[in-house]
Amino acid sequence: MEKIAIIGLGYVGLPLAVEFGKIMPTIGFDINKKRIADLENGIDFTKEVDSAELKSAGQLTYTSESTQLSNANVFIVTVPTPIDKHNNPDLTPLEKASEAIGKILKKGDIVIYESTVFPGCTEDVCVPILEKFSSLKFNSDFFCGYSPERINPGDKTHRLPSIKKVTSGSTPEIAAKVDALYNKIITAGTYKASSIKVAEAAKVIENSQRDLNIAFVNELAVIFDRVGIDTHEVLEAAGTKWNFLPFKPGLVGGHCIGVDPYYLTYKAESLGYNPQVILAGRRINDNMGMYIANTIIKLMANHETPIKNSRALVLGITFKENCPDIRNSKVISVIHELEGFGVNVEVFDPEADFEEVEHEYGVKMINKPTGTYNAIVLAVGHNQFKELDLTAIRNKNTVVYDVKGFLDPATVTKRL
Repeated sequence: MEKIAIIGLGYVGLPLAVEFGKIMPTIGFDINKKRIADLENGIDFTKEVDSAELKSAGQLTYTSESTQLSNANVFIVTVPTPIDKHNNPDLTPLEKASEAIGKILKKGDIVIYESTVFPGCTEDVCVPILEKFSSLKFNSDFFCGYSPERINPGDKTHRLPSIKKVTSGSTPEIAAKVDALYNKIITAGTYKASSIKVAEAAKVIENSQRDLNIAFVNELAVIFDRVGIDTHEVLEAAGTKWNFLPFKPGLVGGHCIGVDPYYLTYKAESLGYNPQVILAGRRINDNMGMYIANTIIKLMANHETPIKNSRALVLGITFKENCPDIRNSKVISVIHELEGFGVNVEVFDPEADFEEVEHEYGVKMINKPTGTYNAIVLAVGHNQFKELDLTAIRNKNTVVYDVKGFLDPATVTKRL
């Protein structure tokens, strides 16, 4: 019988550990001791799994000591794969996880990676580390698989079991075993890819495709602003055609869409190919924060609203709505740009953790909006903001800018 070890208990790893922990012996590992303590007390700060569901995983235990994973025979790696300041892949968490597993790896064990990587990373980067620290031979003594995560943070409809899962293995026999393993918890079924590289590539293009589609509508927003028409009205009209894709303009952050394309472009450049379309989309999306802030400043000037030493309220700092995840949030670029014009920016986000925001971005959030503001920026469409009374915190010259097309159009000065 399989005994599962999940390496990394974040947005991806915890739901996976819980589902496996409902049906078989599973141990969840994370280097963050506070995270382990919280989970043992039934608390998940990501809000992906509630306390009742945590309790339902009767065969799940937690640890921050990698040596306690030695009895497992299937290791599933769900650590983050970020980029560095030069937009190159930072494989440090992946490499450290592989090293830790390598030290306890036994003959017959299977190591499955779920972290988003470039095609070839599992076999070219991770496998040599596993071999080095285990002194075992790949595809003879131990085996590997790759099954890309498809978690959508904050989404209470599309949960792990209801999202079709791509699987793969380093041999046909292992591919079948990996596929059968995931079929035990994925009610939507699985898709067995022909190789690990194909599965890796499938994952990285999923988010690259979304990035490019959003970049397209972001560029349309810039064009339509100059034309003098509302982008959302244009998209609504175009959306009456059956095959028009329903993408909207906005800030592209988070740990996936704003990061994963760089893994693909890194691989392409290492093979001597200069990717153009993907990087063009990245440039457009990375510059949207500056564009939004500059548009707000122009609106303030046109409405004879003071700019220097003015008060601006930014609603939302997480990377997406109804979710506490602040990783790679592009709202911070709007904040910094506004501050560069001498605007005093206050941030209100009922979903985000105060300490985490201050630690990550140096921003001290407010408990609630007070007084009136010269500019109000709806950056993230949290449901809580529907209850916010804008009339109480604005005056006749206040500029209200809606990044998400979330507010009643009659209450805003302009939408992205």
